[in-house]
Amino acid sequence: MRRFTSTSTLRSLLRRYISSPSTTQLPLSKTHFSTPPHPPYNPFSFSHYSTTFRSFSSSQVNDDQEETNARSLSSELVKELDAESLSIPQRLDLSFSHVNLTPSLILTTLNLSPDAGRTVLGFFEWVKSKESFKIDDEVVSYFLDYLGRRKDFKAAEDVLSEGLGLIGRKTLECMVDRLVRAGRPTQTVVFFENMEKDYGLVRDLDSLKLVVSRLCEHGFASYAEKMVKSLASDFFPDEYICDMLVKGWCIDGKLDEAKRLAGEMYRGGFEIGTPAYNAILDCVCKLCRKKDPFRLQSEAENVLLEMEEKGVPRDVETFNVLITNLCKIRKTEDALNLFYRMGEWGCNPDETTFLTLTRSLYQAARVGEGDEMIDRMKSAGFGDALDKKAYYEFLKILCGIERIDHAMSVFEKMKEDGCKPGLKTYDLLMGKMVAHNRVDKANALYKEAEDNGLAVEPKVYMVHPRYAKKKPTSAKKEKKRLTLPEKMARKRTKLKKIRLSFVKKPRKMARRAF
Repeated sequence: MRRFTSTSTLRSLLRRYISSPSTTQLPLSKTHFSTPPHPPYNPFSFSHYSTTFRSFSSSQVNDDQEETNARSLSSELVKELDAESLSIPQRLDLSFSHVNLTPSLILTTLNLSPDAGRTVLGFFEWVKSKESFKIDDEVVSYFLDYLGRRKDFKAAEDVLSEGLGLIGRKTLECMVDRLVRAGRPTQTVVFFENMEKDYGLVRDLDSLKLVVSRLCEHGFASYAEKMVKSLASDFFPDEYICDMLVKGWCIDGKLDEAKRLAGEMYRGGFEIGTPAYNAILDCVCKLCRKKDPFRLQSEAENVLLEMEEKGVPRDVETFNVLITNLCKIRKTEDALNLFYRMGEWGCNPDETTFLTLTRSLYQAARVGEGDEMIDRMKSAGFGDALDKKAYYEFLKILCGIERIDHAMSVFEKMKEDGCKPGLKTYDLLMGKMVAHNRVDKANALYKEAEDNGLAVEPKVYMVHPRYAKKKPTSAKKEKKRLTLPEKMARKRTKLKKIRLSFVKKPRKMARRAF
C-alpha cells in the first residue's frame, strides 16, 4: 500500500511541473541572440539535405551535359563531308553556337574523335573564332598532341602558325615529345633551331634541356650530343645536360660511348653526378644479363668502386638498379641482402624497391616473405603505391606459379585496402579457378564483378586435364588360373594349328570358259 501511494504522489508532482507556466514561457532578451537560432537537427527533414543535394546534382548534371556535348561534337567531326556541304566551322556554328566551350570539353571531344583526321583543323578554327572563349597555350597543346599521335606534323605546323602569340612552354613540350616519340630526331633538332624565328618560341637553356632530355630518353644521344656541341657558344652545357647525354648513350646500349663522353667531361672540368653513374651501372647490368649473367655482380662492383674513387655518393636509385637486375636473374637472396644493407650508405627504400622485391619473392614461391614485404611497405608509408596495377602484377605471378589460394588471399587484401579490382583482375582469377575445376568460385567472382558494375561477359574457359574429374575405370579382371585338363586342352589346340600350318593347301582350280 505504501508503494502505491508513493507512485501516485510522484505522478501528481510531475503533472504540476509540466502544467506550470514557468516551464512553458522562458524570458529571452534580444541582446543574447542577434540572429535567430538554427533549427534542431532532424535526420528525416528534407531541408537538412537540400543544399548538399542541390550542389551535388548540379555538378553531376554539368558533367553529364559536357559529356553529351563532347559526343555530339565528336559525331559531327567524324561525319563524311560532301562536295556541296558547308565547312566545319560553319556547320559547328549552326549546331553548337549555344555550347559553352571549356578546355575539358575540347580535350574530351578530341579523345572521342580518333578518326576525325584533318577535320580537327576546322574544329580549331571554330574554337579560335569563338569570342566567348579565350584560347590559350594549354588548348593549343591539346590539338598538337592529337595531330602528333597521328604523325601529321604538317597539320601541326599549321596549328602552330595560327597560334602565334598564344603558344608557350606546354606547346613546346608537346611538340618536342611527339616528334621524338615518332622517331624523328632530325626534325626535332631543326624545329628547335627555327622555333624562335618561325613560331616565336624562346630558345634558352631550359628549352635546350627539354629537347636534350627527350632525345636522350628515347635513345637518340648522338643527335643530342651534336646539337649540344654546336650550340655550346650560345648555351654552355651544365651538369644536368652532361648527365643526360651519358644516360642517353646508356639507354641506347652503347657503353663505350658513354664512358668516352664521361671521360671527356671529367677532363673538361665537369663532375659526373650520381644519375649518370646509375645509368652506366644499369647499362653494365643489362649487357651482363644479355651476354654473361655470372659476371653481373663483379662488373657492377667495379662501377661502384669507381663511384667511391670519384667521390660520387650512392642513392636509392643506385640500389634500385642493382636490386632490379639481381631479381631479373633470379638472385632474390642477394637482392634481399642488398636491401638490408641500404642503411649503411644512408639510403632508405622507396616504393620501387618494395614492389620489385615483392614480385621477386612471389616468383620464387616465397609467398610468406612477399606478404611481409607488403606489410613493411605499408608501414614505411608507401601504401599509396599499392594500386590496382601493382596488385594485378602480384596476382598474375601467383596464378602463374599455381598458388591460387594465396592469390585469393592477396585479392581479399586488395579489397581491404580500398583498391577496387578491375575487369582484367576478375578475368584472370575466373580463368584460373575454372582451370583448377573450381567452378563455384569462378561463378562467385563473376557475380561479384557484376555487382560492382563491371561489364563482364561470359567466356568459355578450359579445365586443365590435370584437374579434370577422371572417369571411374572398371576393375581389371584378374586372370583365372587354369586347371591341368584346361592346360592340356589348350596345348592340343595349339599343336593342331601348328600341324595344319604345314599341310599344303590345294590350289583353287580356275574356271574354264565354255
